[in-house]
Amino acid sequence: MHHPVFSGLKPCLLVFLYMVAGCSGAPTFNPTTFPYAIDQERLEQSSIKTVVIAHVNLGAPSRNYLAKEAPRIDSQIASYLKENGYKVLPQRTFEQHWNTAVRAFGNPVDPTSGKMNTKTFAQIMHRVRDEMAANTDLDAFVFTDVVEFDASFSGGLKHLARWDGVTRTPTMQGPGDGVSTDFDWSMLAAVASLQVAIYDMELKPIFSGRGGLDATEAIDSRSSKGRYIRRRNILENERHVQEGIELAFHPFIRFEDWPGQP
Repeated sequence: MHHPVFSGLKPCLLVFLYMVAGCSGAPTFNPTTFPYAIDQERLEQSSIKTVVIAHVNLGAPSRNYLAKEAPRIDSQIASYLKENGYKVLPQRTFEQHWNTAVRAFGNPVDPTSGKMNTKTFAQIMHRVRDEMAANTDLDAFVFTDVVEFDASFSGGLKHLARWDGVTRTPTMQGPGDGVSTDFDWSMLAAVASLQVAIYDMELKPIFSGRGGLDATEAIDSRSSKGRYIRRRNILENERHVQEGIELAFHPFIRFEDWPGQP
């Protein structure tokens, strides 16, 4: 389960995130639940008690309007980890060591294309790991990428969208209060998920998972033909964000209402 971002053997950062793994039972089955990956043996050997949440993505950087919400979501994640018995080191500690390493090795993200240089990323992470291992009691790094893709609210009369274990209804934005009768419900809207990856101090993957958050687009009530526009308040629903966090961390932290296949 050695991840290519640290080995430099493959270009794709997220190969490991798509490994198939088992799930545990739950009251309401959702077929879109993400197949988490967990190295149980390595997890038991690592005895993870102290973690730090990276301020950078493991994959490509999030869109700017999502990146602005990342500190708030990371704060909610830190609270969830603490509630479940983990010590969470200040993110600024990671950020300081990261910035020092960037000055030595260069920025791993191409500002023009947004693509990640996996070799540079690996060099930086090894330097950060060495520094934090020498100066803290850190056991693992937690990467929390907010990713965006498309889904449709075409499911049934209630117009539901399902992705990564969640079920959401559309919202409207604008002065109107109704949807045109000929609105195309198969049209795709942007939605967001939380993608979590945890690495031990050997920079080997322990766990990955993903949980749906909310739609980042709403129905534009001003449009006579019907369309989606970006929501003014992105990921504002704390309950939805919390559900996404709980889904993304299961079963590293067990989620009692896990909707995946038993």
